[in-house]
Amino acid sequence: MSNLKIGLGGGCHWCTEAVFQSLKGVTSVEQGYIKSTGKNNSFSEAVIVVFSTEVISLKDLIEIHLLTHKSTSNHSFREKYRSAIYYFDIEQKSIIETIITQLNENFQNRLITKVLKFNSFKPSRTELINYYKNNPKKPFCTRYIEPKLEFLRNKYLDKMNL
Repeated sequence: MSNLKIGLGGGCHWCTEAVFQSLKGVTSVEQGYIKSTGKNNSFSEAVIVVFSTEVISLKDLIEIHLLTHKSTSNHSFREKYRSAIYYFDIEQKSIIETIITQLNENFQNRLITKVLKFNSFKPSRTELINYYKNNPKKPFCTRYIEPKLEFLRNKYLDKMNL
């Protein structure tokens, strides 16, 4: 079985963690903060996703990522919630860029999601890990995470762990 690793940042890492934990083929999700290099060298909320390419494709993961956060909106919290896909090896970079170019055609507004080199990761505090799984009835979860999972159930049910 072939496993790949990718970093994904966009919205709150609690939301991103819950979205990707719900998918078939995702073998692990690490919630925390990722930084890249150059002008993107500050830590931003993100997750590291390890997945089986035999079960779910990189294209499906990227599409789901782009649809479950504000990937076309440049708002005032972009430093904390950088819309990004972090690659771990140079071969991934061009593949990710090609996928984003293809998927951009499906969006009304242009995607602002950056393709960035992974530099380092800092995990979230222990009490925040598996936030949705441990707190599904908390107001944050019902207001922000559950609608994303409902979206997945409506559009990607075949890709979800039920």
